Amino acid sequence: MYYLSKIRSLTSLVHLFFTFILLLEGFLVTKVDCLNFSYPKFAKEDANDLITTNNSYVAFGALQVTSEAVGIPITNLSGRIWYSQPLNLWNRKKNIRASFDSTFVIYIKPQSSTWGEGLSFILTKESGRDSIPDNSYGQWLGIVNASTNGSSSNKIFAVEFDTRKSYLDDLDDNHVGIDINSINSVNQVSLTDRGINLSQAIDVIASIRYDGESKILRVYTFMSNQTRDSDRNPIISMPLDLSSFLPEDVFVGFSASTGVYTHQLNCIKAWTFTSTDIGNYNENNNGVSPLRLWILIPIILVLVMLLGGVFVHFTWKRKKMRMQVLDQYKNIEIQIQNSATAPQRFHLKDLKRATGNFDPKNILGRGGCGVVLKGLLADNKEVAVKRFSKGSSQGAKDLIAEVTTIGNLHHKNLVKLIGWCYESNELLVVYEFMPNGSLDKLIFCKENREIREGLSLNWEIRHGIICGIAQALDYLHNGCQKRVLHRDIKASNIMLDSELNARLGDFGLARTVQVNGKTHHSTKEIAGTIGYMAPESFLIGRATVETDVFAFGVLILEVACGRKPGKQYEGNNYGNRIIEYVWDLYKTGTIIDAIDVRLDRDFDEEQAECVLILGLACCHPNPYERPSMKTALQILTKESVLPNIPTEKPAFVWPARAPSSNEAYCDSLQEGQLTPITVLSGR
Repeated sequence: MYYLSKIRSLTSLVHLFFTFILLLEGFLVTKVDCLNFSYPKFAKEDANDLITTNNSYVAFGALQVTSEAVGIPITNLSGRIWYSQPLNLWNRKKNIRASFDSTFVIYIKPQSSTWGEGLSFILTKESGRDSIPDNSYGQWLGIVNASTNGSSSNKIFAVEFDTRKSYLDDLDDNHVGIDINSINSVNQVSLTDRGINLSQAIDVIASIRYDGESKILRVYTFMSNQTRDSDRNPIISMPLDLSSFLPEDVFVGFSASTGVYTHQLNCIKAWTFTSTDIGNYNENNNGVSPLRLWILIPIILVLVMLLGGVFVHFTWKRKKMRMQVLDQYKNIEIQIQNSATAPQRFHLKDLKRATGNFDPKNILGRGGCGVVLKGLLADNKEVAVKRFSKGSSQGAKDLIAEVTTIGNLHHKNLVKLIGWCYESNELLVVYEFMPNGSLDKLIFCKENREIREGLSLNWEIRHGIICGIAQALDYLHNGCQKRVLHRDIKASNIMLDSELNARLGDFGLARTVQVNGKTHHSTKEIAGTIGYMAPESFLIGRATVETDVFAFGVLILEVACGRKPGKQYEGNNYGNRIIEYVWDLYKTGTIIDAIDVRLDRDFDEEQAECVLILGLACCHPNPYERPSMKTALQILTKESVLPNIPTEKPAFVWPARAPSSNEAYCDSLQEGQLTPITVLSGR
């Protein structure tokens, strides 16, 4: 059966190979003619002539270079659309270059008070859904990204119509620039003093003309209601040899992007393209194309080599997969065993037996990384088994983070780690079982009384939970040999033991800070859960003790008020519903009304007011104004007084300024040293 499957696979490969050769031959032969097409407007069937990326398509009579579909966020998008046939740009043997004229109608419509980033006409070495660079949204205009910017291997030429001043070298937020393998323009001109505003939701006609003989590039722009006098008045005219950095065959099209807080629709409503034929594929005297001969002659040789090598390929691939799994296992085991207090390593068969072969009936909860199941070990000890999703690229990283971080920690308010397992591509972590589950279920579950057998969260229990988590975070920030940043403090990560004592768990995103005195952890991803993330998290791209304090403040308000956090931000306005709600009551002197109405006023009002004000202090928009976890714990235990907070909630401003009276503030948020926003990794 094994070899039969190999033979079937070989037959499929041979069929695919012949299909590829025929398509390739037909593709090359069709390039005899010069490239000419015209679309006065776009219909859905025109999509057959185009190549699009995931966020691009043809709709509403135009090329939607970045999406405007209902229900799809238009933030942090990049897209490209190419014409499906290539342009023969220059002939290496004859040393001649094609001339072309690309005229198109741009329509850019802002979708918020701030807009960007822009749209570009591009010539690229290749096309395809996967050829657009990763993370090329925002200021990169879908052209390059931070790691490829300026590389000669990009082989891309762009005329950018930029609607946002993203760099100091940009003239303004309404200009045209010439880009070569980079987003930094070699030539740019502002359109403002020419009476054209790209972001005014009007039709702007642009024409890009290249004279291959004289190697001159000219760019023209005008609005549809302006007199077309472009032949005499180009906005850019410059010498440029496209053959010096582009291949002989290129694809023509458009790229565009939007940013985190800059929203706009990027559309092309019409497009005409003409070029000259430079005879790169003339046939010989016998009427047979040299390219056709070049393709057909080695077909037999290649086919024989394919038949002989396919079995070697299958064997090598199978061995490689086995080695990758083995290498990953060794890597995980080495990192865990090298930790100071390596926990017990379980066998997969034992955890399968404990959880009833991962029976869905034993699921306690679900998260972004996988599921948690109840298990019963051979010694009748109840445990909670976290099973990471097999499709999760972060599974191994999160497992190592949890085991190596929490395995070295010992505190009464932290969930105790028992062990781990990695076998047969299964990633598992074993914790002590918390009979009362997670805090969020106890606060918000409608069937709370039936599930918890009459247990209710009175004020004393809520206050105890808040104090317990404060002790846990003070231990992580100040009581460990290496400072630990949790990075994902939220109600669903707070577990309750049999006596309703709070235990902080889920250390998959936790990171240790190795250097003494250092208070932040640099990261390529903005990690956390929407609703608990400090506003500066979206700008600095790193975790700090202040971001942990902010999440703790949201947790305080959530527990005291019995309300979920709500939205993190909307548009360009940072906000959080529960913070706004409590701060409004604080402004009117009625902050005590924020306490959960289900408590029926059965609580210590002075203590409750102290808790709420502490929650607001921890959620202060300026991270320098937030108390440390040590101070927060002292306030809860009445060893320290509450800080003064303004009655009006301050606006979030960045860079934040440290109070002049505070000479000892930490260095975790140094002004002006921001890292670019990358990927929002919410959980």
